[in-house]
Amino acid sequence: MNYIGSKYSLLDFIDSVVSEFTDSHSRQVVICDAFAGTGAVGVFFRRKGHKVIANDIQYYSYVINKNLIENPPLNLVKLDYLNNLEPIEGFIYQTYCAGSGSGRMYFSDENGKRCDVIRQEIERMKTAGEIDEHEYYAYLAALIEAIDKVANTASVYGAFLKSLKKSAQKPMKLVQIPSSDTVEGKVYNSDINTLINEISGDILYLDPPYNTRQYSSNYHLLETIARYDSPEVRGKTGLRETTAQKSKYSSKRTVVAEFEEIIKNAKFKVIILSYNNEGLMSVDTVREIMSKYGEYYLREKEYRRFKADKTENRNHKASGTKEYLHVLVKRDA
Repeated sequence: MNYIGSKYSLLDFIDSVVSEFTDSHSRQVVICDAFAGTGAVGVFFRRKGHKVIANDIQYYSYVINKNLIENPPLNLVKLDYLNNLEPIEGFIYQTYCAGSGSGRMYFSDENGKRCDVIRQEIERMKTAGEIDEHEYYAYLAALIEAIDKVANTASVYGAFLKSLKKSAQKPMKLVQIPSSDTVEGKVYNSDINTLINEISGDILYLDPPYNTRQYSSNYHLLETIARYDSPEVRGKTGLRETTAQKSKYSSKRTVVAEFEEIIKNAKFKVIILSYNNEGLMSVDTVREIMSKYGEYYLREKEYRRFKADKTENRNHKASGTKEYLHVLVKRDA
């Protein structure tokens, strides 16, 4: 998925820093991907044979990571059945498709209806015991990825396009997302500052929001499809209530205290923070906080910014940005 802040293009850089400060090249380590998103970092390290703990406060992310981090290899025999169900006019069609009169055009009418029938059938199969928990999250993750591919947006769900773009006119099709055959991990759907008191390991990888953009509003529609809870929505964009999922890392007022709390409480030998030069916290601020708790190091790399920024009239002067990996070898961890 095309996702804000995805570290897919930086995996080799992250891996090189992990190897520099641990013996991950010679033994299995326990690594926590604390802000897991779509699971790029966790999947990378699971495939290398490491034990992964993944967490994200967004439920759609939890679903995706349940499939990628916890699931064994599966054979999803019901994919063709789901792809050929007769479309219905459910919540997604009625709320987010133009044909319903909602005034919104996040999906074509056909794809909205197909999303509804598939989502309802996945839930029915789970309740009826026709699929187990592993299969449930695999099918649901496949639906989230499939519907995202045909979304009529400019990458995020803060707004929809006024007419259907070419990719949004294609019929949605579920395909299986491969699971790894290596060690199975553990996935949580929690506030990491609370969860940090309950977990431990070798490496804590932190990739929090860098700025004031909230994932809960930028991906609200994926959250609704994942939960399928028919929420009350408001405004032109049909935004669900997201207060409980808003990140304190996206507020200049709260980010410093939140960050120091997790560093202080973390029971991990090495902490690696991904952050860039446009983040709410300066390099000096991060260095000052981390240095209180052990030996601090800094690694950096230039990379291209997320492409959605170019379509949101942000008027960035630079096409690239500098990614920092702040490293703490924690004292008495």
